[in-house]
Formats: sequence, structure tokens, C-alpha cells
Amino acid sequence: MTRATTAKKAASTPAAAQVHPGGSGFTAFVGTGPGDPDLLTVRAVRLIEDADVVITEDPGHADLVAVVRARAAQVGEEQAPAPEIVDGGFGEDGQPLTHAARAKVVVKQAKRGLRVVRLLGGDPFLYASGPEEAQAVAKAGLAFEVVPGVSSVGAVPAYAGIPLTTKDHREVAVVTCGDKVDWTRYADTPTLVLLSAVGQIGDIAKQLIAIGRSPRTPVAMTRVGTTTEQETITSTLEHIAADARAARIAPPAITVIGAVVDLREKLSWFETKPLFGWRVLVPRTKEQSASLSNRIREFGGVPEEVPTISVEPPRNPQQMDKAVRGLVEGRYEWIAFTSVNAVKAVREKFEEYGLDARAFSGLKIAAVGEKTAQAIADWGLRADLVPSGEQSAAGLLEDWPEYDEQLDPINRVFLPRADIATENLVAGLIDLGWECDDVTAYRTVRAAPPPAPTRDAIKTGKFDAVVFTSSSTVRNLVGIAGKPHPSTIIAVIGPATAKTAEEHGLRVDVLAPKPDVELLVEALAGFGASRRAAMLEAGEPVTKPSDRKPSARRRKA
Repeated sequence: MTRATTAKKAASTPAAAQVHPGGSGFTAFVGTGPGDPDLLTVRAVRLIEDADVVITEDPGHADLVAVVRARAAQVGEEQAPAPEIVDGGFGEDGQPLTHAARAKVVVKQAKRGLRVVRLLGGDPFLYASGPEEAQAVAKAGLAFEVVPGVSSVGAVPAYAGIPLTTKDHREVAVVTCGDKVDWTRYADTPTLVLLSAVGQIGDIAKQLIAIGRSPRTPVAMTRVGTTTEQETITSTLEHIAADARAARIAPPAITVIGAVVDLREKLSWFETKPLFGWRVLVPRTKEQSASLSNRIREFGGVPEEVPTISVEPPRNPQQMDKAVRGLVEGRYEWIAFTSVNAVKAVREKFEEYGLDARAFSGLKIAAVGEKTAQAIADWGLRADLVPSGEQSAAGLLEDWPEYDEQLDPINRVFLPRADIATENLVAGLIDLGWECDDVTAYRTVRAAPPPAPTRDAIKTGKFDAVVFTSSSTVRNLVGIAGKPHPSTIIAVIGPATAKTAEEHGLRVDVLAPKPDVELLVEALAGFGASRRAAMLEAGEPVTKPSDRKPSARRRKA
């Protein structure tokens, strides 16, 4: 290579490419995928978490940023300040911006010398304005990078159970239908993927039949793919227009034409999830709802968290202060944690006093269940006793050793609990020869009522299911929002919660085999799967509980 050639190549290299984009003062063009936040790349998530400015393409991107940051908070990651949100998709008049106008918005923000993330649906360099915007940033001599995203071209058919290629069908063409298309070019292409075809599908089908495609060629149309609102209809070229109108298919939708569509009957995996599209009410504290909601999503459900309990400090903190001092001074042989909130309350009190886990030296620790034991482990401690059977106060008593004067130098137990805890555990420990300091570590109080639309949805059956994880969640939900509608499936975590639900006039449909939130969701999913199988066996369309008439279910007399 000559010196002149080298110089020419260097001159043609964008200035942005010569600057490392990892620090401040750069722009990242990030693909957000087709809709499901779980399809974001790891790099995309990191950039969104650290961004100073996020430029959105559509209104849903602001919600996506909130989801990413909320998940980071759940795993305890240190968070940067919330980014500034800039609309880069629509003007002040509410109309979509042109590619040139979008580029101006991006360049203006890029020149601020901050960490700018430009969000673009799907992949930023595939059927998107990313190339034009990136060229504008490069022309301004600013640093940038491109983070590919999952394109709806492949993702939506995959979520519909339709592979675009197989060993027998190797060719596929993607066609944007907004402009005039010469369909004769695709007469022999086995598989076609159509973008923006909803409004023109009738004319497109006629043209494909006219150039030799069989009228019986399979067609699938999937709207809002990869989300729990996804809906797919399958038809043929001769009937797709009428079927799409009957199903009221509206954009955004991806259309696939070809024999591969027939594989959906065997490969549909997303829309067949047991809780697909179910709107599930989660009446818990915000701190407790994350794992439960995530599990519901895994089964295709749409969790909606409605806090019914607020965890507050005890009215009189002196009792806790005295107990913690006694713990440090060696007053106790055991400390028994009956909830994650109890662990949190004691840990906060320790931090208030400047103490750490070393103060537990020589103290035996009991946990009511695995979740509580994990909260203890997160503190750097290990539970000496976790029930081998039922994870409850009764299960804890089953395994608790009797007091032995020879083996136990101290006969006292520190029991930090909620103000509404039952006395069974205390009575059981006393029967075993132990003395208990039963201390109110926190109070559970009824939360404020949810917004009016949520209350209306609860009462009118717009929720498909509700999961109750304690008796207090039953009492408090009914108190702040009213009784769930008779068509709503009621799932409870254990017999005590079931009894409370029945006392409030609710019939319990699902009972967890053990008091564990994951098993509770699995039991609800099993109910949904059985319900779906019964409908298919009877030749009925698969519907959600909220789709059915009120007479389909019953409230106890």
C-alpha cells in the first residue's frame, strides 16, 4: 500500500471511529428489538443504565428505559441518575419526524458531550433511520457506536412458531410494501416476509395469485409480535384479506407467505403458554413482588402489582433497641427470622448502630423458609435451622430442638416479627422449654387504594387471576379495592390464606402444594394449561377467564 493510499484511507475514516466510545461524549445507536424487553442485548442494557440522555423513537421506549432501570435496582446494582428523555420520533405537532429531522435531534444531543443513547426499534441498521442518523453524527465529527438489535423480521415469526427457512426451504425475501412492488420478482421465492402489508394484503394476495402462486398458499399474519398481546391468524392467499378483516388485525404486523407457515401447528410455543395474555393481579408489597411477577411472565402472564401492604417501623422502637443490645451482649442463644421483612428490619437496626454481621458470633440463627434463609445469606450469614418439611412457623417448630440445660448455656430466643404475627410460634417454643423475647420489628399497615381504573378492573372481571400470598393480602385487597369478580381465578399460597379468602366470599381455584411463591405460580400455570387443554379437546376457542361471561363462575353463598 502506497503512502498516498494510506493517507487517503485515513482521511476517509470518520472522526468518530478514531475516538473510543466508552467514555463520556459519545452516541450509541441501540436496537431495542421488536417489543419484548427481554430481547435487548447485554450491551444495550448497560448503555441504557449508564446513559445521560436517551432519545426515544416511540412512546413505548420511555417505559422500556424504566423497565431496564427497575431490573437493575432489583439486583442491587448501583444506579446512575435517571437519564433525560428526549423525543426523537415525533414533533411538537404529534406527527412523525422525517429522517432528516430525526438526525438533527440526535446531532444536537450528541454535541452536548454526554453519554447519549438513541433507541431505534428492531435493529438500527435494518429498515430503520439509523444509517442516516449515524452519517449525520459522523459528519459532525462526533464519536458513535452501533448496537445491533433483534429485528422483527425474524423475531416475530419465531415467536409465532414459524421458521423462515428449513432444510427444504432455503430462500426467503423480505419485502417492504409501502412502495410499489414488482411482485413478479418473487414468483418463485419459497418464503416471503412482508412489512407494512396489513392495509394492502388483499391486493397483494391477488397479484401473487395472478403471477402463479397457488390460492391455497399458507399465510400467517402476526400483530404486536413478541409481546403478550401477540395475535396470529393463519389463512391462505385466497382468504387472508377476509380473515384479517374478521380478526381486526391492525398494524404493526408481520406477514409470512409460504409452506413454512404450516409448521406453526407444531412449533407454536409462545401463544400456547399456560397463562398467555392473562392479566394477573399481584397484591403484595413492592419489595416482595419482583420474583413473583417475573415467574408469571415466564408463563406468558401479564402481572400487575397492586401494593396492599405497607411495611412501616414499629411505633415504639425502644423494644427493638433493647433486643439488639441484648443480642450484642450475648443475651440470646437463638434468633428466629419468620420473614424477609424481619431480616431487613434487624439489618437496618444494625446499620443504625454501626454494627455488622460479626455481632452474630456464637448466636444460632433460624429461618422460617428458603427465601428468608437467602435473605440471611445475602447478609453474609448462614441459617443453622431451616424447616425440613413445611416452610412455616409450624414447620419450624417441628424441627426446633428442646431446651437442654447441659447443651444450651442460654435459654432465650429473640423473635423479631410483624405486629400482626400469630402467637403459635411463641407458645410452641415455650412448650419446648425456651423463653421468648417476642419483639415487634416492623408493622404491616394497609396501603392506599389503587387508582380508580384498577379498582374497576378488579370488580368487573378484567383481571384473569389474582394470587394471594398471605391472609393479610386478602383482607387488605378487599378492604382497599373490593372483592375480585366471580370470573377471576383465585390462587392462594396455603390453607390459612384459602380459609381467609373463603371467609371473604371467594372460592379458591388454585392452592399451592407448599407455601412458596414459585410453587404458587406453577400451580396457577398448571390450572391454566388444564383449562386450555379442555377447551381444545371440546373444540372450543381458547379464551381467557376475563373473556367469559359472569355466569361461568360462582361466588360462594
